[in-house]
Amino acid sequence: MRGGGIGQLMKQAQQMQEKMAEAQAKLAALEVSGEAGGGMVRVHMNGRHEVRRIEIDRSVIGDDKEMLEDLLAAAINDAVRKIEASTQQMFAGIAQGVPLPPGFKLPL
Repeated sequence: MRGGGIGQLMKQAQQMQEKMAEAQAKLAALEVSGEAGGGMVRVHMNGRHEVRRIEIDRSVIGDDKEMLEDLLAAAINDAVRKIEASTQQMFAGIAQGVPLPPGFKLPL
């Protein structure tokens, strides 16, 4: 590498590290709502995949235990997909401009 090449690479790596820390903090503060059954079941989850709250419409509570279990699973999966989409969006541009070795992927 020519003069300053390694220094420039180190500077870019440090900037990328700072951007990743910022994105991780934003992700930790993120809260999404997943829902199922047309909103009859809602799961509120943070960016760390921790369930914060569950809302269940009274009309769903009854004898059909399997339906309620299915709706809860679907709402949780919906929230997880939303967090994954937000994660991809937040981290998409972080490595832009940093020359990474071929095949190297950032942990997402």
